[in-house]
Amino acid sequence: MTTSATTPAAAQPAAPDHGYLYDFSEGNAGMKSLLGGKGAGLAEMTRIGVRVPDGFTITTQACVATMKAGGTWPDGLWESIEERLDALEKRTGRTLGAAERPLLVSVRSGAVFSMPGMMDTILNLGIGDEAAAGLAAETGSARFAWDSYRRFLQMYGEVVERVPAHAFEDELTALKGRRGVAHDTDLTVEDLQELVATFRRVARTHGAEIPSDPREQLRRSVNAVFASWDNPRARVYRGINNIPDDLGTAVNVQQMVFGNRGEHSATGVAFTRNPSTGAKELYGEFLVNAQGEDVVAGIRTPRPLAELEAVLPQAYGQFLDTMTLLEGHYGDMQDIEFTIEEGRLYLLQTRNGKRTAAAALKVARDMVDEGVIDRDAALRRIEPAQLDQLLHPGLDPAHTATPVTRGLNASPGAAVGRIVFDADTAAERGKDGDAVVLVRWETTPDDIHGVVAAQGVLTAHGGMTSHAAVVARGMGKPCVAGAGELQIDVAAKTVTIGDTVLTDADTITLDGSTGNVYVGALELVPPQITDDFREVIGWADDVRRLGVRANADTGPDAAKARELGAEGIGLCRTEHMFMAADRLPVVQRMILASDAGARGAALADLLPMQQGDFEEIFEAMTGLPVTIRLIDPPLHEFLPDLVEQSLLVQRLEAAGSTPSDELGAARDLLAHVKRLHELNPMLGTRGVRLSLLYPEICEMQTRAIIRAAIAVRARGLDPHVEIMVPLVGFAEELRRMRAVIVATADAELADAGVALDYTVGTMIELPRAALTADRIAEHADFFSFGTNDLTQTAVGISRDDAEGSFLAAYIEAGIVPENPFASIDPDGVGELVRIGVAKGRETKPGLKTGVCGEHGGDPASIALFDAIGLDYVSCSPYRVPLARLAAARTTLGPA
Repeated sequence: MTTSATTPAAAQPAAPDHGYLYDFSEGNAGMKSLLGGKGAGLAEMTRIGVRVPDGFTITTQACVATMKAGGTWPDGLWESIEERLDALEKRTGRTLGAAERPLLVSVRSGAVFSMPGMMDTILNLGIGDEAAAGLAAETGSARFAWDSYRRFLQMYGEVVERVPAHAFEDELTALKGRRGVAHDTDLTVEDLQELVATFRRVARTHGAEIPSDPREQLRRSVNAVFASWDNPRARVYRGINNIPDDLGTAVNVQQMVFGNRGEHSATGVAFTRNPSTGAKELYGEFLVNAQGEDVVAGIRTPRPLAELEAVLPQAYGQFLDTMTLLEGHYGDMQDIEFTIEEGRLYLLQTRNGKRTAAAALKVARDMVDEGVIDRDAALRRIEPAQLDQLLHPGLDPAHTATPVTRGLNASPGAAVGRIVFDADTAAERGKDGDAVVLVRWETTPDDIHGVVAAQGVLTAHGGMTSHAAVVARGMGKPCVAGAGELQIDVAAKTVTIGDTVLTDADTITLDGSTGNVYVGALELVPPQITDDFREVIGWADDVRRLGVRANADTGPDAAKARELGAEGIGLCRTEHMFMAADRLPVVQRMILASDAGARGAALADLLPMQQGDFEEIFEAMTGLPVTIRLIDPPLHEFLPDLVEQSLLVQRLEAAGSTPSDELGAARDLLAHVKRLHELNPMLGTRGVRLSLLYPEICEMQTRAIIRAAIAVRARGLDPHVEIMVPLVGFAEELRRMRAVIVATADAELADAGVALDYTVGTMIELPRAALTADRIAEHADFFSFGTNDLTQTAVGISRDDAEGSFLAAYIEAGIVPENPFASIDPDGVGELVRIGVAKGRETKPGLKTGVCGEHGGDPASIALFDAIGLDYVSCSPYRVPLARLAAARTTLGPA
């Protein structure tokens, strides 16, 4: 079996023009970092004989050099572009802007990593009054020529001269209204000539004079595409997808072929497999007598690709053959843009297609079964973070609600939220934690921040390959597109569907799997794990070295974790059990006890509650290790807030009629809250410090753990007990706590007459613990790195404060590459983990080590932990499959 056929047959050519320019015939797929994804795809298609319009690529290096110089082009770049253009004119027998046989070109961005719709494109460059007349004479269609002319002015004016898009669109809509027509294609030649004059006037009104020299148009257009690398939507998209900001974009200058030349011409977008489901079936859309932007921008509602056979049968046959060729060549599902000019098929782009997680798993599994790729290639192809899409609730298929309307099922999944009509509002409300659904006529690339914040997207226009559909699928957001019944009034903030009028106070439910839209919030059901999911993640288990456990505090969470493939519990937080409504009063009674006897009585009441919790977890995880952390937070967290209790006492005192016993109890509670109050509680009396001050708490928890294990063993199950002490900074702390734990556990086992293995370890979550791990290891059977607290204490950042204040600004400014609580800081915190593991194993070579912070579910962090040599990572139950796949990919290494 083969993985991919992208390796060029010939050696990479020497870099012409200082590495800044390449003709399509000079490149290949292996030059993606230089030519960008689109340029490399065009070059590779040219190399293997696919019909591609001629052109050349200005490389990412040219863009990067321009950015570094503050927008100034490298010396000689423009002269080199003109030389390449001269050669293109010679090869095509056409001249840019000429009155006879005019050459028109497109200027398109092409980043290294696919960023659909995020950067800019200019089509039909080179057309003017003389070129339009020449094009009309050559093609016999004045309408086609003037339609191309008005398209160029609209796109160039918006992209290059920064004229607001609505200024052109408003004039186009007004003209159609005056003529009484619905579509652009219904406008006459005279209408289009009027529109050209209007568009030039609109540009001047906004302070822009569109140059008549086509080479000047080209120079400005290339510069605009360079600049679009750093536009707001592109920055947002890169941040979401962890794409570095310093890669730059390539620019592709390519001879135009025209899908708007008449009824024997068309344009379209297609995938070689269904990007929503992964099914091996024809998937795509096209428009007759249109240009490519009409399809992806949702300007006209496109037709299913299957209908192309009846319209242009010869081109349809060519297209099927080309799809098969490209998928076989690249060994992956392809996303293809094509144009048919007068019945002749041209390909404008091919790239590995973005797909949902369900589709990614099915495509990978099917291609392995088909012998196209092997399992290792399949695992490398699926991004771990994408699996999160499959682990969210969906609509109950048995529900009886009636949809208010229906659109295209553009991206699967269910979304429930209040309606918002613009991206900024979606972003604001999403940031505040509100669930919203973005409702638009059609999304544009500038809406990217709103799509990110929304639960789902609903559009009135556009198709399965429109901007909304493509972006939503890539993010795993449910999307219903092209719901034509929607009448949206953005100013009034209403959407009308038949007789139903909804506002931004209303909630709707989207079913992206069927295209149905419902008024109100429908109930969601847990996700279903598919056979493709189990099969592919099973391959990951065969490959990975690193173990994967789950953080779970209850029996149901532990059962769900095991269902999702967890190999044990890496962190069970016992204090979470204390917060239950039936237990908190008992915990407070223990805290407020005036003497050891009263405290012991409260703990005696808590013991059977804790034991029952542990029994449920041991049952769910029978045969697998369960690491139970002793109480960690400071005691004040179980009591009322100091300010709130102070205000309560003041109100009771002011009332004057409060019974004395009630006022006395409130004052007594306030005194206890004040006594336990600390200015910096995260570094105060918590963790091992709390247990050393109140060893009876540790003794109660140890008894509960051991009694639970004994009870579960008696039922024929196999508990594996690991007791963990948190926040140890000194070896002596652990030595003393271990003595308490062992004495208590051994006494319980002796009383029961049972032999049971258990281990005692600690969390390494303080820098001092990592640096003195050799001494701490003398008293530990295992280490578990608590990277949440280790990050706070090592970097000196309070997570609760920083994420809502300066941290986002730090990331935006590039002071830190990303949130260190989301992905581990490799040079600081990561180095402490490395030191802790090395020192611990100096003392005990077989010391078991793991990580139980949130980083245990982050792919980049998992790669570091695997390299360090940890034995396992632990993460929340629904991130377990992600961690399993990420661990396999780090074992496999780069492709």
